[in-house]
This record gives sequence, structure tokens and C-alpha cells, in this order.
Amino acid sequence: MALYSEKVMDHFRNPRNVGKLEDADGIGEVGNAKCGDIMRMYIKVDPATNVITDVKFNTFGCGSAIATSSMATELIKGKPLSEALELSNKAVVEALDGLPAQKLHCSVLAEEAVRAAVRDYYDKNEIAYGDELRPCEGHCDTCGHEHA
Repeated sequence: MALYSEKVMDHFRNPRNVGKLEDADGIGEVGNAKCGDIMRMYIKVDPATNVITDVKFNTFGCGSAIATSSMATELIKGKPLSEALELSNKAVVEALDGLPAQKLHCSVLAEEAVRAAVRDYYDKNEIAYGDELRPCEGHCDTCGHEHA
């Protein structure tokens, strides 16, 4: 069995939505100090509908980090913010037809980047949100904090 699925290889070789949105409504950056992966996600949101009209990413990291970033953008583009917030790392892994166990943290990073971009949009527009979007204080494994 191949280490990486064809979908992972495709999104690594031909990543979708790579780049920077100069006029982004929300920007989320997350990183994992242990592996060195850094993801930055940019979203453009229609304020009338709360739909993500455009999304781009820049990722510094391994092939799995690039593939999960690419897939995450595909899964949230054209979706309302409420649906984007439901994106799980498991959904990203399933959409890529799997990842090796030692690379699953990349999918968590992609989920966290989306959430960070939405949180930034909410902050900039003074939209209230709950604990589900609080910045990491040791409750996730994507920030490099030591976790209990």
C-alpha cells in the first residue's frame, strides 16, 4: 500500500487556492513547533450572507501540510461561516482518502487555520462568539504549547 493516497499527492503537486488575498476579511495563522509546519489561511466573506466567497492559503511545511491546507480550502469555499466552523480534521483526512498516522497533525493544523481565520473575521467585525473559537491556551496540539 502506498504511504500517500492519490488525492494527497494531487493536492501536494497541484495545490488549490494557493496565495494571498490582499483584501482578506479574515486571516488565520497557526503552526506546530514540533514539526515546523506553519499555515496561513485568508478568507473573503460576503457580509450579507456570511458565505466564504474566496479563500487562499500559504503553507510552509511538508507535503501533507500542503495537501491538507489545499483540501481544507476546497471544503470551505462557497460555504457559510457556520459550515466552515464545522470542518473537522477528520473530514479533511477523509476527503484526502487518508493520511499516515504520523501526519494526522497536519489535518488538525488545517482545521485550526480555518477556525483562526473565522475568529479573525469575527474579531474585526465585532461579532460575538463562544469558547469554541477562543485562541489556543493549551487545549489543542497545533500551537506548540506543552499540553497536559
